[in-house]
Amino acid sequence: VTDLTAVDRALIQHRCVHSRGLGASPGNPGAAPPRLPFSRVTQEDLAFFRTLLPGRTITDPDLLKSSNVDWLKTVEGNSEVLLRPKTTEEVSQILRYCNERNLAVCPQGGNTGLVGGSVPVFDEIILSTSLMKQVITFDNISGILTCQAGCVLENLSNYLEERDFIMPLDLGAKGSCHIGGNVSTNAGGLRLLRYGSLRGTVLGLEVVLADGRILNCLATLRKDNTGYDLKQLFIGSEGTLGVITAVSILCPRKPKAVNVAFLGCSSFQQLLETFQCCRGMLGEILSAFEFLDASCMSLLEKHLKLTNPITESPFYIVIETAGSNATHDEEKLHKFLEEVMTSSLVTDGTVATEATKIKALWSLRERVTEALTHEGYTYKYDISLPVEKIYDLVQDMRGHLGDMAKNVVGYGHVGDGNLHLNITSPSKDPALLAAIEPYVYEWTSKWKGSISAEHGLGLKKRNYIYYSKPSEAVALMGSIKAMLDPKGILNPYKTLPDNIH
Repeated sequence: VTDLTAVDRALIQHRCVHSRGLGASPGNPGAAPPRLPFSRVTQEDLAFFRTLLPGRTITDPDLLKSSNVDWLKTVEGNSEVLLRPKTTEEVSQILRYCNERNLAVCPQGGNTGLVGGSVPVFDEIILSTSLMKQVITFDNISGILTCQAGCVLENLSNYLEERDFIMPLDLGAKGSCHIGGNVSTNAGGLRLLRYGSLRGTVLGLEVVLADGRILNCLATLRKDNTGYDLKQLFIGSEGTLGVITAVSILCPRKPKAVNVAFLGCSSFQQLLETFQCCRGMLGEILSAFEFLDASCMSLLEKHLKLTNPITESPFYIVIETAGSNATHDEEKLHKFLEEVMTSSLVTDGTVATEATKIKALWSLRERVTEALTHEGYTYKYDISLPVEKIYDLVQDMRGHLGDMAKNVVGYGHVGDGNLHLNITSPSKDPALLAAIEPYVYEWTSKWKGSISAEHGLGLKKRNYIYYSKPSEAVALMGSIKAMLDPKGILNPYKTLPDNIH
């Protein structure tokens, strides 16, 4: 693969520049555009909402504060109204009213997103699904769960584990994130290697459209080839095409035996060879293969006081196996570990089979994001690349930035080719940002990668979409948005570039 040609680079940059809008500075296409001409909330509007949602129409600024700020505290809106419906019908009435009044709406789940997609940019009404947390049905023969969109992922996991099933996805934010938000962002997570993406495990959705119409595609069938698969439009659309109110999802049986190995490698090449060996020897029981670098481990030790259970290494791997026969799985894992240790692919390691020890090992991967929040300001990039190129980006970025950055760290999902590149500085630094972007996107585009593997585009990445999608595809997305939401009230300023609106 050669470098981007001068023509390619000029064309992409031209599209990005012309998609910024007047409010996004040339050095920061991720900045907010000017406010679009939506109506502002009046006392009459509040009276309608209070009648519809008595006690669930929040206007107290102190109560609104946490819903106006994203989890990373990098994006802050100034919404004056938070609505908390409990039913699909209430969501329908809210959107019908807002569409008629031309009031912009920001759908919000657990507000754990990392690209500014779940908080208002200006004064959009926040539509929270936090009270929509009922399990509707669960079929313990087929393993199909149907629930409201506001169910917290960890609560669903606990519900299913009592019934000998598990959720097909697992995220570090599982204690806060909602299943509706997971689906809206097509969240990937730690089990994608084994169970695939939500585009495969979600069987049906109930969605309220911008004009209040309820689209009931809440199928519980694994096979249904009647017409277009409309649910796919809403998976990953970040609340810009409709508000997901219920989900039906296919859940796997709970494995009877789970093992987690935490291993050290002296180079990324050896890590890749370990992955190759792992897939060949563990096969059907392999459920996760994650990595973090030495810089991540230092942050975990420094800020969270976690302990490295093995000898210090340049790279660390978390491998999880999940199967139905403990003896069989342990035998396979033992043979694999023997192979990678004797061939010196792995320098040290430890294995856990008990729940508390498994949790402790997983925390070394899951809590990296938390550790980074203690380092100052973090610039986060969620990139997918050919697996062999994943860590080249981290090394090239370190060389490119030099002393400008406090830390440049890499971790992520090797099995999915998904890198989480994080760059920290003591505080927000426009000069550092200008050095990172568009370099990181040009690098990713050069290797045919995606600038957003699983976090979505939200507010921060919307204008960089052309690095991953051709202009024809972006134009078609704009046409779909215009058809389903002609007034553009649903999560404006997100996902699509500014020149589409």
